[in-house]
Amino acid sequence: MKISLPQLLWYGNSTLDIDLPDDWQVEYCPMQGAKRPALTTRQTESAILNPIGTVRLKELAVGKKRVVIVFDDMTRPTRIDELAPIILKELFSAGVKEEDITFVCALGTHGALTMNELRKKVGTDILKRFRVFNHNIYENCVEIGTTSRGTNLKINREVAEADLKIVIGCVTAHAQAGFSGGGKIILPGVAHVDSISHYHLAVEAMAPKTTGLGNHHNNILRAEIDEAAAMAGVDFAVNVLVNERGEASVALAGDMFTVHKQAVDLAKEIYATNPRPYDKNLVIANAFLKPNEMAISLRLGAMTLKDISGTLVTIANAPEGQVVHYLLGRFGRDYGGRQYPVGAIPPSIDFIIMTPYPDKTLADWFANPEVVTFTENWDQTMEILKAKHGSGTKAAVLPSATMQYYDK
Repeated sequence: MKISLPQLLWYGNSTLDIDLPDDWQVEYCPMQGAKRPALTTRQTESAILNPIGTVRLKELAVGKKRVVIVFDDMTRPTRIDELAPIILKELFSAGVKEEDITFVCALGTHGALTMNELRKKVGTDILKRFRVFNHNIYENCVEIGTTSRGTNLKINREVAEADLKIVIGCVTAHAQAGFSGGGKIILPGVAHVDSISHYHLAVEAMAPKTTGLGNHHNNILRAEIDEAAAMAGVDFAVNVLVNERGEASVALAGDMFTVHKQAVDLAKEIYATNPRPYDKNLVIANAFLKPNEMAISLRLGAMTLKDISGTLVTIANAPEGQVVHYLLGRFGRDYGGRQYPVGAIPPSIDFIIMTPYPDKTLADWFANPEVVTFTENWDQTMEILKAKHGSGTKAAVLPSATMQYYDK
């Protein structure tokens, strides 16, 4: 049985073919919105020029002297090079000058983007014409207040001092906040590490059962995010949802809270897995849309295995490797950021990471990376799988394992 999987989102967006034995019971389990068509330029422009919950951007921009456009990083598939030119046209029509516009990458606790990555993300034209900054979680943040849950909120100075704040992001299923997007681009996106630490550690501890993958309603982290974003004063937001190829299939623009509410309602349908697989001996989880955060696939894969026991293969084709994560990552033999380690691989799971770009630290998000088996191609992977699994093996293939979720 041959299955084609998307791979290398930022490096040509190609296809990986894998073969599985015909005598296995294989279930292919995509997200429901996998085949939604990509938006045309005209459709995207229409969404931005006809905002919801607010007036048109060019009206908001009249008289503004300092404009910032905040965008998400390379762990999200958002094509800023397709969205930003429409926004810039609106700003120019309002009389805003090029030199009064800056871009800030909302890294949260991720490592800074290189210029090669920024060229992929925002395009060469924007890099030539505008100042594009990486957010720094340790320096140049200013205090804007304290949330009701005690987070002393300090955010990027360039963002805080702008008199028009525009954000561009992607809504995805998220392991803690339920769904990303919306105000998450402020907290943790452009917040100081102390604010982020309080949000991730102290706030989540207040109501941990409200958090989790796809858990949006009454999620304490989402409530904190929204409060922080309101304090920051975002003026205009663009959120997209994507198909299985990482192409924007939905674009919503306007008031950030209205946009995000509608986006999440759509995301619950688009990213839900259909069919929902259960009780498998083997799961193949493709980390295509976030291969540089391949650890996310472990959660969904484990939920698919029978009694959280069996073999899980994550396909992580990420030439850039795993994202540097200053909160969760390891920065020595047995120590790391303030939230390290986030967990360990259960002993009941045989975890295989398949990547043509292996490195010794690839599995260091886990407290026990030594239990991981690494392979570099599908032939090597199948040798191991055939030794472990015979005829009748119940297997599931998750083609977008870092994006899709199970609707409980």
